Amino acid sequence: MVRTSRFRRPPGLVHLVVESAAVAGAGLGVYVVLGYLGFLPRPPFQFLLLAAGAALFPLRRRFPDAVLPALAALTGLVPALGPVTAATAYTVARQSERARRRTRLLAGAAGLLVVSAAAAGPRLGPGSVPYGLALGLVLAATAVVVPGLVGTVRGQQRRLVRALRERGDAAERARLLADSEARIHERSRIAAEMHDLVGHRLSLISLYAGGLELSLARAEPGLREEAVLVRRTTRDAMRELRQALGVLGPLGRDTGSDALTDATGTRADIETLVAESGDGGIAVELDWTGPDLDARPAPVRRAVHRVVREALTNVHRYAPSAHVTVTVAHDEETVRVTVRNGAPPHPAAPPAERGTGRGLTGLRERVELLGGTFEAAPLPSGGFRVEAAVPGEPGDAPDRNPPQLTGPASASRPADAYDPQDAPGRRTAEVLTLACGLLTLCVLMVLGIAFVYAAHPDGRRHGPAPLPRVGDSYADVGAAGVSDNKAVRAAATGHEPPRPAGAAGCVYPFNGATETRPGTLTVARYCFDASQRLIAIDRFDVPSVRDAMPWETP
Repeated sequence: MVRTSRFRRPPGLVHLVVESAAVAGAGLGVYVVLGYLGFLPRPPFQFLLLAAGAALFPLRRRFPDAVLPALAALTGLVPALGPVTAATAYTVARQSERARRRTRLLAGAAGLLVVSAAAAGPRLGPGSVPYGLALGLVLAATAVVVPGLVGTVRGQQRRLVRALRERGDAAERARLLADSEARIHERSRIAAEMHDLVGHRLSLISLYAGGLELSLARAEPGLREEAVLVRRTTRDAMRELRQALGVLGPLGRDTGSDALTDATGTRADIETLVAESGDGGIAVELDWTGPDLDARPAPVRRAVHRVVREALTNVHRYAPSAHVTVTVAHDEETVRVTVRNGAPPHPAAPPAERGTGRGLTGLRERVELLGGTFEAAPLPSGGFRVEAAVPGEPGDAPDRNPPQLTGPASASRPADAYDPQDAPGRRTAEVLTLACGLLTLCVLMVLGIAFVYAAHPDGRRHGPAPLPRVGDSYADVGAAGVSDNKAVRAAATGHEPPRPAGAAGCVYPFNGATETRPGTLTVARYCFDASQRLIAIDRFDVPSVRDAMPWETP
């Protein structure tokens, strides 16, 4: 597997601009929502840092070791940068192939974000270090950890699919190479057979030329040299033929019972093959239609012999208990050979020595070189069929070349290279999924930030209102939740201490009344002067009245 880089090649400029704009827009949306909720101290400063972080985002693929920690540190200061940091953590985790390096980057970025948020808590955060630390933990989980884990899974899935695709390509290349080797091997066998056949004919010509030479030496001495020239030319042709075909392999490997003879491929030869298979325990029968093949060219007879022999050999190896039918149909133009076996009555034991699986490929090459057709396929009933149609008088050999190892399977691709050829539907689904995930993270970030700010006692907006103090105006006291209550005023009438000097009016709030002990109620009184300024806050006890319970009534 060839890898040109640890990270994928970056996409095009348009894709990069759209991606950066979408992520920056998500960060701006979080910024606006936090500002609306009142959780955005120093908005201009935070907006400036948000713009700086968005400017770093396009560099995340080129400088991941620097951009991710920098964005994590800025996110601790500006929580609105969370979507930008989340997209960066996803990209870095997806592209990084080394697990240790990826873990160090994500863990370092998360730790840096927590430290930055804790340090900025008193000034730019909720208002204290502990709550800043809590805010950092929320942001670390939503902006670094979760996107990093998702990116890790996505990257591993993509690399696994790419590895499986490369393995499939390698298997396809191996198959093509093996088929090409089988074809070349079969062509070598054919060349060796032609050497035997042509050599035999040349030997006869040389023998006839030698006899003619002896005859002319007595009858016509002047013509003797012509006979000598024919004999020498024949001998040179035999030598050149052997030299030319010798590069294809050993020429004498087809010897013994497999040697090419004038009887090869005739009816007697096929009957001999069938009889030998019957002696080997196979139920085989021969159906011959038409005349014998002794008048056909040797390549045709040889092809018929090889088809029958190879098919019967496969039956011996894989289905020895099956019934086999060998059919040879010979007419004026074509010799059609069919070897069909049925399903074995019981599963055959695995062969001790499995074949190479290239015999049928060699047969196909031999038949097609003669201009014929070849088919081999399993039958629906569970058997197997081999069928070849060979022209009775083959013409010139067709111009056929072994399949070339070209196309997608011929080149290795990086395991995690940017692939612009991805299916449009798949790319669209991936973009929509990532957009929904980013939107979900933005919602979780806002909820987490709001929870931390609302939990702090001195929160920026939703903390408890400060208690009224002497000197506050009537409007400020009312804004603090202090308002007059008629029931409390009636309870205080006749039991309250004298009002302070200069008091123009007093307010008796209900939230200031507390029953400290049975029969006694403590109330508060807020007195204002003529300019509506709070001049005194008094607390005193008044008797309380309680209705009797039903079971207490005499």
